[in-house]
Amino acid sequence: MPIMKIRGGDLDLVEYEFSSFSPGENIRLCGLKKDYQLAPVLGTVVVRAPARIHLTVLDMNRFSPDRPGGGGIGFAIGVYCTAEVECTASGVEIDYTREPILRHFVEAFRQVVGYKGGFKIRARDHQYEHVGLGSTSTILIAVANALNVAVGSPLTPDELRLLLGCNFVEETEAGSVAFGFETGVGPAASLYGGMAVMGDELTLIYRHAFAGGKNVYIAIPSSDISSAGEKEFDLLMNKARTLDYRDRELKSYLIMMDLIPALERGDLAKAGDVIWEIEFRGSKRAEVEHHGFEIYRYMAALRDAGLEFVGMSSVGPSIAVITGRPEEEVTAILEKAGLRVAIATTVDNEGLKIRVEERA
Repeated sequence: MPIMKIRGGDLDLVEYEFSSFSPGENIRLCGLKKDYQLAPVLGTVVVRAPARIHLTVLDMNRFSPDRPGGGGIGFAIGVYCTAEVECTASGVEIDYTREPILRHFVEAFRQVVGYKGGFKIRARDHQYEHVGLGSTSTILIAVANALNVAVGSPLTPDELRLLLGCNFVEETEAGSVAFGFETGVGPAASLYGGMAVMGDELTLIYRHAFAGGKNVYIAIPSSDISSAGEKEFDLLMNKARTLDYRDRELKSYLIMMDLIPALERGDLAKAGDVIWEIEFRGSKRAEVEHHGFEIYRYMAALRDAGLEFVGMSSVGPSIAVITGRPEEEVTAILEKAGLRVAIATTVDNEGLKIRVEERA
């Protein structure tokens, strides 16, 4: 793995060795390891978790693969990942295409709660990988909750968020894993639904129902720019970091003084105005420009057509539109801009769902 140079300013240059390791190594216990009284359930725990749209990080200078945080905002959408977990006598059997990331978290969970038995795990994500819809964080929070309920719910939902954030990894082509960037927005939005506002150190500051009765349309423009791996690292930790030195106070002010009051009032248009302003500020600007100015052209065309809420998710290239207009009308607007509706859904304001299927 490469050694990355991270520059935040003229006197701020550090080197970070972006190292990989085997799943189950370098576990971070987060102060959660205790003598829990476990009570494994008889049956299969089934969890369905909504994916998320990650609108912006607040300050890229406050997180890295060694330090989850940075704050941010995002909301849950009606696109789902599922996990099924059953306790077994021994071993860990995983049925999922990206097995290493699950195996790593399973080991972290086992070490924290002291579970000595095994698990049978089946997971299915929403099939939209590395386009800004949070497939990794969503499947992990689904599996985390399923594991927890399967052994008697020793951890709270917020403790699960902390454990996941501190042990968030992405897999490599060789089958190993490496710590990734995690703001905590995805797990919080998936858990509780609606819009989540995160502070540093994975702290959930505010959550509110969002865009009830409105439609969410997601366009995924074609892009030959990587939104994962080494290129994403270079983007986030250099240009985005520098821009957040300049604009982090403004972004925080807009969220505190404009976005949250708009959410309280249920004012989608005002919320959309705030997000549109943030698209040009700090690290969000770096994320959009990473794909070239074509993304700005797309989003400007949608805003000019009167769509209330338009924003690019995470490092993109997915563009989320929220509006009260019907799908036929929005489809025509997108087609005129050179886009199409890839997903038509709504905001999920309920969050993660859990049920236990008892053995026959």
